[in-house]
Amino acid sequence: MVREQYVSSTQGSAAPRPLPDHVYKIGIYGWRKRCLYLFVLLLIIILVVNFALTIWILRVMWFNTDGMGLLQVHSDGVKLDEGESEFLFPVYAQEIHSRDDSSLLVQSSENVSVNARNENGDVIARISAGPKEAQGHAQNLLIQSHNDNMLFTADGEQTAIGPDKLRITGPEGALFQHSVEVPLLRSELFKDLRLECPTRSLTMDAPKGVHIKAPAGNIEALSNMDVVLQSSAGLLVLDAETVRMPSLPLSKGGVSGSAQGLYEVCVCPSGKLFLSKAGVTSTCSENQEC
Repeated sequence: MVREQYVSSTQGSAAPRPLPDHVYKIGIYGWRKRCLYLFVLLLIIILVVNFALTIWILRVMWFNTDGMGLLQVHSDGVKLDEGESEFLFPVYAQEIHSRDDSSLLVQSSENVSVNARNENGDVIARISAGPKEAQGHAQNLLIQSHNDNMLFTADGEQTAIGPDKLRITGPEGALFQHSVEVPLLRSELFKDLRLECPTRSLTMDAPKGVHIKAPAGNIEALSNMDVVLQSSAGLLVLDAETVRMPSLPLSKGGVSGSAQGLYEVCVCPSGKLFLSKAGVTSTCSENQEC
């Protein structure tokens, strides 16, 4: 107990005055003192726990002067030496490179999207790969080789293929809805080349000529109706060891006594060909089938 005693002395007298009747207590006592000590103890415990958690997080995340664990922060970017990195939100980066001894793998449980934006934040190009399809949106598509040679390019007007050879390995071949312009069209070795149009016409045009060659096989042209070979300012040359027309119509008339089985090929003014039994002289005028 702390007491305040008011003692006064008269000048020249050593006799103290009597003590006052009131005593004043200074300080915190009782339950207030116990609550204060409990609060201070609780605050110390919280500080110790926070400090321990901070030390534990630093050790688990491997914080160091270079970065965080295997993730190192340099002046030219962030580098991950080993392991895998997982991003829960979008990542904004100027360049992403793989390590020197491994390839770059980007995977996701849903889809992977790469967007390119301009200075206003608008998306100007986008590549998205999902579980069912992959999409790309851009003004121009350009694919180059390791030595910067153009392999494939496409825009809103045309598509160009850079290599000297385009190979289609599908069992059904290639289906084109419109015209195709190529300098050379050929099949693989020991396989047939077929050009067909099931419901419309098939046309081959070239300003300096169309060359069809089969060095080790046959050339067949099949049509449900007419096959027209037309030259506007030239000749139609059939240069072969044997020219056969097995389905030419045979004239009903004939020369009596002809038993050698020889026939004469006749031409009508319209260009139609027919056969007539050969005689000593021409029998085309006698057996016209025009």
